[in-house]
Amino acid sequence: MLSYHFRFMKFGIVVPVEQSAQLKAMGYDFVEEMIVRLLQGEVPDEEWDGERRASASALPVPAANYLVPAHLKITGPDVAPEKLRTYIERVVTRAGQVGIRTLVFGSGPARNVPAGFDRKDARRQVLEFLRMMLPYCARYGITLVCEPLNRGECNIINSVAEAMEYVWQIDHTNFQCLVDSYHLWLENEPFEHVRDAMPWIRHVHLADTEGRRPPGLTGKNDYRPLFAELKRGKYEGLISVETINYPPLLSEAAASLEFVKRQWREA
Repeated sequence: MLSYHFRFMKFGIVVPVEQSAQLKAMGYDFVEEMIVRLLQGEVPDEEWDGERRASASALPVPAANYLVPAHLKITGPDVAPEKLRTYIERVVTRAGQVGIRTLVFGSGPARNVPAGFDRKDARRQVLEFLRMMLPYCARYGITLVCEPLNRGECNIINSVAEAMEYVWQIDHTNFQCLVDSYHLWLENEPFEHVRDAMPWIRHVHLADTEGRRPPGLTGKNDYRPLFAELKRGKYEGLISVETINYPPLLSEAAASLEFVKRQWREA
């Protein structure tokens, strides 16, 4: 007999909305888009067609990642607060229009602390960015989730434990945490950190560590211990396959979904 959490768990994948029909046929529940692709915060309103594209999707689009492009800095001496504010206001407003309810704060190149820059100042800048953004999120009922990134991609917020420091300090209903298997394993972070963070975990990303390929394709990773922690914590949010290839090959997507569902059942 299937457990409650298996029957109601929703599995998605990061692909363009234009591929949603094929993914729906495979059994995926939703599409997770890229913010810079669909919401396009640097594109003027009269040129933006994301709402039309999202409305044509065969699957819901409840989440989006890649919040801030690399050239729009969040930390360091080149931060332009008003440019960031204009960009974020557009992104969040458009997310509300298309029905996205989860935005992922990864953006490694944008938040990476420049060499020689004071890390306390960088932390303050990240907090300022979050405090600027969250009133917009609250206005549209959107949750911003903090994504830990491995040190090979970014040098700040590298673990679930570090992400939770920001979540606790900000202390805002619309700011929660994300767990990404790829970064978790590369950082050798213990599952105890996931267990401690479970009340604040609102989104999950999956990928194998070898080549950041879709789950199950390399045979290198066992997701069941992570899934067991999610089940123990009564996680009922979304789980997305997020790979280095954008989009992944459709043949890989089908095999990966079958693997993920099997590992979830077995966890």
